[in-house]
Amino acid sequence: MDGAIETTAKRAQIWLSKAGVRPTRQRLALAIALVGDGQHRHVTAESLYEAAHACGDGVSLATVYNTLRAFCEAGLMHEITVDGSKSYFDTNTHDHPHFYWEDTGLLCDAPEDQLEIARLPDLPEGAELASVDVVIRLRRT
Repeated sequence: MDGAIETTAKRAQIWLSKAGVRPTRQRLALAIALVGDGQHRHVTAESLYEAAHACGDGVSLATVYNTLRAFCEAGLMHEITVDGSKSYFDTNTHDHPHFYWEDTGLLCDAPEDQLEIARLPDLPEGAELASVDVVIRLRRT
C-alpha cells in the first residue's frame, strides 16, 4: 500500500475508533473523504456522495445520509442547517461561527476570535442550553 494512502486510511480509522464507530467499508471510505488529509470539511450529503464516487467508492446516497447521521450521533461531526432545508456537516466539532455564501451555497468557518455574544435571552424554565449556532449570511457586492 502506498505510504500516503496508508496514512490517509489510518487517520480515518483512528477518527472512527476514537468515537467507537465500527469501521465498515462504506464508513471508512466516507471517513477517508472527510478527514483523510487531516483537514476539516463542510459537506452536504450530495457533495460527499460525489467525492466518494470520484474516488471510486460505490456508496449509495442513502448510505451517505445514514453514515452522516451516525457520525453526528457519535460526536464526530456537527450538522448545520441553513434555510431550514439544507444541511451541512462539519468535521470541526468545536463551537465556532460560519459564513454562508448565498450565491454559491458555500459554508466556511468564520473567525471565532472576532465573534462576541454579549448576552443570551433567559432560557425557559426546564430548559438547558444545548448550543448556539451562528451562521452569517453573505452576498457578493
